[in-house]
Amino acid sequence: MLIPKVVSRTELLRQRYGQPVSLVGWSLGGVLAREVARERPELVKNVVTLGSPVIGGPKYTRAAAFYERVLGEDLDAIEQAVEERNRIPISVPLTAIYSRRDAVVNWEACIDDYNAHCEHIEVDASHLSLGFDPRVLQLVSRAVEESHSPELFGLSAS
Repeated sequence: MLIPKVVSRTELLRQRYGQPVSLVGWSLGGVLAREVARERPELVKNVVTLGSPVIGGPKYTRAAAFYERVLGEDLDAIEQAVEERNRIPISVPLTAIYSRRDAVVNWEACIDDYNAHCEHIEVDASHLSLGFDPRVLQLVSRAVEESHSPELFGLSAS
């Protein structure tokens, strides 16, 4: 599975820099970053997602047919598992950057209604340009630099 690998890498970065790290994830990478923050908040300063489906998993993406037909996955079961997982709050600051013209991930799936402290930022970009658009990268930089302490939200990182 991917999550343990990302947790392991995050542990190494935390050790190397002596402090929690910011995780920035694009699409599925954002889903993984959120799960690391959910499981191991002591490793993570904040999370910034770019066009990441935080609800429904692949069901609300262009990859839905691939998951269903090629991989034989039950998209409703995945959606239910994601729903259950989302009931566990994420205590670190979250920023979700999304676009209504994404065309790969349904923008509504990028909206985090589970963590009230999540800042949502809408941009005008395609899914494939989210990781390259200078305006988006400036927003990512600002989100990483300005991340707030979880205590501001009445949450604990432990």
